[in-house]
Amino acid sequence: MAIDLVEISSKRDLLSFIKFQFSLYKDEKLFVPPLINDELDTFMQNRNPAFEYSDAKFILAKNDRGDILGRIALIDNKIANRKWETKNLRFSWIEFVEDIEVVEALFNKAEDWANQLGYDSITGPHGFCDLDPQGLLIEGFDRLPTIAGYYHKPYYFKLIERCGFVKDVDFVEFWSTTPTEITPSLEKLFKTAEWIEKKKNFHLANYPSKKQYQKRGWELFKLLDESFSENYGTIPLTDKQIEYYIKKYITYIDKKFIKYVLNKKDELIGFLITMPSLSKAYQKAKGKLYPLGFIYILKALRTFEILDFYLAGVKKEYRGLGVDVIMAADIVKTAMRLGFKYAESNQELETNTKVQSEWKFFNPVLHKRRRIYKKLLK
Repeated sequence: MAIDLVEISSKRDLLSFIKFQFSLYKDEKLFVPPLINDELDTFMQNRNPAFEYSDAKFILAKNDRGDILGRIALIDNKIANRKWETKNLRFSWIEFVEDIEVVEALFNKAEDWANQLGYDSITGPHGFCDLDPQGLLIEGFDRLPTIAGYYHKPYYFKLIERCGFVKDVDFVEFWSTTPTEITPSLEKLFKTAEWIEKKKNFHLANYPSKKQYQKRGWELFKLLDESFSENYGTIPLTDKQIEYYIKKYITYIDKKFIKYVLNKKDELIGFLITMPSLSKAYQKAKGKLYPLGFIYILKALRTFEILDFYLAGVKKEYRGLGVDVIMAADIVKTAMRLGFKYAESNQELETNTKVQSEWKFFNPVLHKRRRIYKKLLK
């Protein structure tokens, strides 16, 4: 079969790149389609500030009839290579039919560009930065994804491994039941949190309006940078990216689900961002906010069944002082007060046992695993 690889050069082609997954997963009940406009924000140079330090190519694989068989995004992230002292090309947003020839063609294109750049490795899937979806689903094909992570076909990882890619790192996700009554262990958690607040002179922000939480968005993302600076593949965010993510993440979240811990100087030393699950609302929206998508999303934001955890961080010099305990206690109280039945974690490095231990009050079960692959070229 002849496979034609087409590098996207127009918005029309970019829409074809985005919508390919909609057709590929049209009969898949666990597929959570992203919002098309959000995808355009990510992929268009005039919208995504990550293009200031990255070059990218978006490739479609087609047959001789012009049918799309696969796609791949290739990213030359110069800041990541400089920070980690690598010569590495990233791949992401990969989707394909079950055909090894299609997968090989896509990765041959990736290797060609990597060789032209003088690079010695390819890793993925991960995007411009770690706030983009990352990792290929390898466990949990029977579970609904959060809106922060894509669903993938079970054959994906098998065909990618046939192309010479091996595990670089795994991320894990946990599913939990929220407490329905105050147990002795929860009582201990609440009392410990109160003791830490008094002893260390820490306190939770309790602003009357969401705008006051938004005003501290800069501090939040600077702290996020610091908190995860040593984690796999992370890079510092630029000022324009911080503005971009404040609008993307903070603007629409109910202040009940934003936990800020402040010290006696009123400096932000820890944060936790959660949100009611939007996965089923996104499924109903089918990639579009209008005419009905935004109504489904607004309704989901007021449906307190599944609580999704998104972002969290503690300032380095305050680690081990109980900031995480304060946030854990307060989010448990919020979940119980509002009647949430379940909670789902964001992706966590499988080696990050400290973060995973903080889930013990939610009776966690590891239910998804995502993998970033690597292939050495030289």
